[in-house]
Amino acid sequence: MERNLKNVLVIAFGFLLLFTAYSGLQSLQSSLNAEEGLGVASLSVLYASLTLSSMFLPPIIIKKLGCKWTIAVSMCCYVAYSLGNFYASWYTLIPTSMILGLGGAPLWSAKCTYLTIAGTLYAEKAGKSAKDIINQYFGIFFLVFQTAGVWGNLISSLILSQSSNQGEISAEDLECCGAYDCLTETTNSTGSERPSDSLIYTLVGVYTASGVLAVLLVIIFLDQIKSDQAETEKEKSSFWSTFLATFRHLKDKRQCLLIPLTMYSGFEQAFLSGDYSKSFVTCALGIQYVGYMMICFAGVNSLCSLLFGKISQFTGRKLLFALAAVLNTSCMITVLLWKPDPKQLAVFFVIPGLWGISDAVWQTQTNALYGILFEKNKEAAFSNYRLWESIGFAIAFAYSTKLQVYIKTYIVLSVLVLSMVTYGAVEYLEAKSSPGTPAATKKENGGPHSQETHM
Repeated sequence: MERNLKNVLVIAFGFLLLFTAYSGLQSLQSSLNAEEGLGVASLSVLYASLTLSSMFLPPIIIKKLGCKWTIAVSMCCYVAYSLGNFYASWYTLIPTSMILGLGGAPLWSAKCTYLTIAGTLYAEKAGKSAKDIINQYFGIFFLVFQTAGVWGNLISSLILSQSSNQGEISAEDLECCGAYDCLTETTNSTGSERPSDSLIYTLVGVYTASGVLAVLLVIIFLDQIKSDQAETEKEKSSFWSTFLATFRHLKDKRQCLLIPLTMYSGFEQAFLSGDYSKSFVTCALGIQYVGYMMICFAGVNSLCSLLFGKISQFTGRKLLFALAAVLNTSCMITVLLWKPDPKQLAVFFVIPGLWGISDAVWQTQTNALYGILFEKNKEAAFSNYRLWESIGFAIAFAYSTKLQVYIKTYIVLSVLVLSMVTYGAVEYLEAKSSPGTPAATKKENGGPHSQETHM
């Protein structure tokens, strides 16, 4: 096997093992560690520290350790979070959430840098286009990586389905489920009862082992890659220049107008994985169904990401954004009006399925929009993207335990309306600045579904 391709596969399967654990734990936090809102508080801290990490750490860590060891050390931060879930308390989960958040940005930056350098080196040797090889390497990576959400949630559902706590949920308990939840630490006595310690230890043990395997895979099989002097100089000068460029980029009116849309991406994902999973799925069906619900979301999301990346050149981005807004609004209206009933099992999965279609648009098309609008300042633009989406996550998880679901639904709906207004203003500015040309629809090919801020 060609050596560079081997390294790409090592990184891809390393991330697959690592995020199989993380995606499963993230989906369960609001239900598994519901007491005093510990689970969602840990996720809020995690995304807040990821925000800080994105602004400061990647250039420094990569310069000191190189790409291979940055990836390995950052993966250990994720393993620490899994270990913190063995005995989940404010003294274990909050510090390990901070550690994971700090390791998240260097991990993704090192991965991007490694694949870019590997693609460039191979292209030079083979006499091919560097851009084509790099795109091919990223395509291979995301093809493998995007299944992590499926495997992580499948593991949790299979293990938690062994729980002896399962049983019929009474009509009285069901009254505390849904949009008008009771805001108690455990919303009912059957569906959201914490599984036995032995099952939790088994689940977290499997996730921890998966993370450790990821670290060993990278340490043993990934080659250290040597970048040229220019790359080293770029890393050397990129810390303050990147940091300041992120905020200088806010002078661009279009970037400011895109802030609500970018933050909405964090709000809507946090709502599904935190609020819907706890107050609807866990409350009415039981915690063992959360994994199956998230598999539905992740599967539809991945397929639609691929589809929308292909068809956006024919439909244009405006039509896709409108589709996503309509679907998300429909889901939220359903959440407000529907009283969850275990007999209506299909509805529990239709909502995350439709949400997956919407999220695929928000991810692929917002990433593509940033790439098209800010072609000359991509680094600063995508730093803003990571920054504002992480802030959206952090805010949504921070208020999650303080408000009833119907209030949180109205908040997410309000952010969506604001996002569509400001996005419309961006399209208006673009059309005004380039009269007589279609709004760059030919260029809207929506790249791979970015997973960076999904962590």
